Amino acid sequence: MPHIPVLQKEVIGYLDPQPNENFIDCTFGEGGHSLAILEKNGPKGKVMGIDMFLRPGVAKERLILAQDNFANLKEIVEKNKFRPVHGILFDLGMSSWHLEESGRGFSFKKREPLDMRYDQMNQLTAEKIVNFWSKIEIEKILQEYGEEKKAGRIAEFIVEARKVRPIENALQLAAVVDRAGANPRQTFQALRIAVNDELNNVKTALPQAMEILEAGGRLAVISFHSLEDRIVKNLFKNPSFKILTKKPIVPSYGEIRNNPRSRSAKLRAIKKI
Repeated sequence: MPHIPVLQKEVIGYLDPQPNENFIDCTFGEGGHSLAILEKNGPKGKVMGIDMFLRPGVAKERLILAQDNFANLKEIVEKNKFRPVHGILFDLGMSSWHLEESGRGFSFKKREPLDMRYDQMNQLTAEKIVNFWSKIEIEKILQEYGEEKKAGRIAEFIVEARKVRPIENALQLAAVVDRAGANPRQTFQALRIAVNDELNNVKTALPQAMEILEAGGRLAVISFHSLEDRIVKNLFKNPSFKILTKKPIVPSYGEIRNNPRSRSAKLRAIKKI
């Protein structure tokens, strides 16, 4: 399946890129949103794309790429002398590449190692969590990050299964969760969030983004589950910003039909006063 940027038309509408303005795409992925911005902000406007894994082959004039964690946003901006900044985008969803090509166990439908790291320098993997963390610790992350009602039962089944043999790949884990009577989706979500410290990264990065923006600059965030959306909603309640989206913008029926992964997306946007 080719990469389809989620809510692209809506993102461009709220960021409203004008000629010669500069933008930051904090979750560059496969570059779809960035390329759409570059079509609007010429002839001298630039886009800086940040991602922890940058695939080769994406090169375009006026595009600056930084391989880093967006939690280091301010530092990245200073290092690249990227000013002024008129708009910033966060698309907090996984790219198609992670699910289909990375081989890191993000999908519960593939026999891949239970890795789930965005950054390969990270020492924590999903395999370490399921094989070495205690039942109580596993239950806690499934409850908090997966909002999984059967967290205790799944944690119990994981601990019992690993006594027989280590849980080393995604299909093994999915089978254990299935035996516990649950859908693996939330368990995999919880593990991915825990491995990559995703929620703390969002809490760290958004205030930096709000500080970096020029007056009149816009910040747009696409989240994919309620935990992220709650963080975004709360941080956006800031007297220095005007809320542009009274309610989160969600994909149309047509977009969901063409790109089922967009179904849980929510877009919120604010403008610096």
